[in-house]
Amino acid sequence: MMDDKGHIQLNNLLYSCVYEKQRGNEQFVYEHALGCVVSGETHLLTNTGTIKFKAGTIGLVRRNQLVKSLKVPPPGGEFKSLNIFLDQAFLRRYSAENKLAQVEPYTGPSYRILQPDPYLKGYFDSLLPYFNQSAQPNAPLAELKTREAVELLLRHDPGLKGILFDFSEPGKIDLESFMNRNYMYNVPAAKFAMLTGRSLASFKRDFEKVFHTSPGQWLLQKRLMEARYLISQKGRKPSEVYLDVGFENLSHFSYSFKKAFGVAPSMM
Repeated sequence: MMDDKGHIQLNNLLYSCVYEKQRGNEQFVYEHALGCVVSGETHLLTNTGTIKFKAGTIGLVRRNQLVKSLKVPPPGGEFKSLNIFLDQAFLRRYSAENKLAQVEPYTGPSYRILQPDPYLKGYFDSLLPYFNQSAQPNAPLAELKTREAVELLLRHDPGLKGILFDFSEPGKIDLESFMNRNYMYNVPAAKFAMLTGRSLASFKRDFEKVFHTSPGQWLLQKRLMEARYLISQKGRKPSEVYLDVGFENLSHFSYSFKKAFGVAPSMM
């Protein structure tokens, strides 16, 4: 069980409750995530803009996505949300058990806000008691709730099978275009490699051919250049910028910035 005072994870169920704005720790969605915002808002920062999930919203995020999340409590209140992660192993079993036909690789939206549905709302209401310490679900019960989630999604919209049961992996795509759109996500090179349809070795080799430097050096320079632009031209504060461009902490950002430009970011 993960419990960091703001999050409790039981098997593949996650409950969040925070009192101040908080960025998500993960910037890569490993498995399909079905979520409900109980109070406050969730902001998903994608490379094409921000998607807002307001209180009462139920949404589905497809696996293998780069995204930054921001939990926003309501005025004077607390942010609460529930999520269930639908992993590939379970979905493959479900597909085999139900003899589902193979689906074509999915090419639609990666983020879906679902229409109001009393059955899905009732489902999330039924999850809340499990986050009492005395009511933790065991693995069979968690699998039962996962099966229920899939059944309700397919009842809500049979077309969602195109997302849920697409087991294909990303194909090889243009590396330069992808990296220029996604450099601000702080994920390992192996994730960039997978999302561009390459092994890590092929990714590094192709990267050198395209950018004439290593992924690590290019990412550092790209992030620093963007940070300098945001600070000097847009009037942003270093404390607001470093996470946006892909740094993990302010001290590392400040050190790297001064080393690259000869001046602290606060002096720009």
